[in-house]
Amino acid sequence: MKLAVVLPGIGYHKDKPLLYYSMKIMKSLGYEVIDVKYSEMPQKIRGNAEMMKKAAEIAYRDAEDQLGEIDFSSYEDVVFIGKSMGTYTVAKFVSVHGLKARQIWYTPVEYTFEFNSKDVVAFIGDADPWSDVEKLKKIAEEQKIKMYSYPNCNHSLECDDVDTNIEYLRDVMKHTKEFLA
Repeated sequence: MKLAVVLPGIGYHKDKPLLYYSMKIMKSLGYEVIDVKYSEMPQKIRGNAEMMKKAAEIAYRDAEDQLGEIDFSSYEDVVFIGKSMGTYTVAKFVSVHGLKARQIWYTPVEYTFEFNSKDVVAFIGDADPWSDVEKLKKIAEEQKIKMYSYPNCNHSLECDDVDTNIEYLRDVMKHTKEFLA
């Protein structure tokens, strides 16, 4: 048995492209998929450290509530997929519970790197307004995390051109699938 756990971003849920297609990949590879849902999140948190912390606490608490009864050791393979705030929650949950699990981070936030995670692949847009992208690239390199960067892309890994968005999404999913192989 294989398990994939998906933790969304704030406002970026399972029906948005990165999570939607990664979940499709996971299901096609025989993974049972659980998607964590957050309770009411604070709004307008970008640039507000206090609100970011509050959102992170809510996300982690919701993950604990929804995943706390799962016996992760009963699975032969466990993969956590996070988007934005979900990357922080993934890294913290895996660390706190001492899990042997791979992690996929779509547009990680800086706090995600606090846990010195292993067996991770990450993706970021170099025009991500939520992050100091160069700083995150440097930290990822120091922690030996493979991070793919996409030119002129925002926090959803999107840019101004639809064809380029589709090309990048295809590339992200190709690397996601390769990471799982």
